[in-house]
Amino acid sequence: MKGRWRAVGVLAGSLFAVNVVARVVIKLGFEGDDSAADRVTWAMFLAIGVVLAVTAFRWGQDRPVSRWAGDVAAAVAIALLLTVLVGPLLVGANPFGNGAGTFFLQVWLYLAATGAGVLVGFLTLTALGRDHRSVQLQRYAEIKAAKPRRPVRR
Repeated sequence: MKGRWRAVGVLAGSLFAVNVVARVVIKLGFEGDDSAADRVTWAMFLAIGVVLAVTAFRWGQDRPVSRWAGDVAAAVAIALLLTVLVGPLLVGANPFGNGAGTFFLQVWLYLAATGAGVLVGFLTLTALGRDHRSVQLQRYAEIKAAKPRRPVRR
């Protein structure tokens, strides 16, 4: 159980670190340039999606969906709270400084990026037949095919 929460914490920390790096790059390099800041933000959302796609692909190979999906959801929830509430404070901004619309837009974009990343990772894993359930079904079919046929009594 301890290792499970450690993995959730590491994933949440890495998602938050991607956001912090993007915020620092925008603050230091593109303070007044909105178009460049938007590109960095989209790159951040892409990086978050890639991190979650790789995580879903790796965790889905050896864990059932019911287990890793909860872990990913917990990590995303923690990272989302850190991103929208603590992230702006690290660069000297107010989380609600641009209004409620911007705040909730950031939440929805974050959830869309994370959902898309997890979906891409899991669908790729499933399409390749390497997910936990497919491997179990393959083992079951091999075991059933390996047993000799029992003779019928008459």
